[in-house]
Amino acid sequence: MPVYVSLLRAVNVGGRTVPMAELRTLFEQLGHQDVVTYVQSGNVISRTSARSASAVERSVGEAITRAFGFDVDVLVRTPQRLRSVLGDNPFLARRGTRPDPKTLHVTFLATAPDAARARAVDAKGFEPDEFRLIGREVYVCCPNGYGRTKLTTSWFERMLEVCATTRNWTTVAKLVELTGTWARRR
Repeated sequence: MPVYVSLLRAVNVGGRTVPMAELRTLFEQLGHQDVVTYVQSGNVISRTSARSASAVERSVGEAITRAFGFDVDVLVRTPQRLRSVLGDNPFLARRGTRPDPKTLHVTFLATAPDAARARAVDAKGFEPDEFRLIGREVYVCCPNGYGRTKLTTSWFERMLEVCATTRNWTTVAKLVELTGTWARRR
């Protein structure tokens, strides 16, 4: 069975509470196996017979709405895609000084943005913060901390007209680690 990593947008903030134990149970009720959650921000690793990430997004999103009474966007990546995200970070590939991993984030997009819209998004004017859009991920570097940047999930959603959710670099790396460890145990 394929493994998927589900990233829930905006849970456990602003009164949109989704306890992780209940979330694991919900995934199991949908037929997912070996369900593992990581931190309270809605990161779920599971194995399921679903053959596409979009099928997982749809079924989990609908189940959350029924169980918790509010809509939650669910973005799904495969372990292979998450490993690529780690390797593709342009801020770590630069020559010269490398940023502190604590300053790095990834904004995951539900779909690739319209090419014209993506070209129109101007990275200037946010210094010292920077971002690079690559496919369905936006790599964000915030030297003064993510809490101080204007390059938020909501900003990218408005500019690109695509649903998104953001994870810090530590979380992305941990999810990759968990999928690797998890796969070896099976």
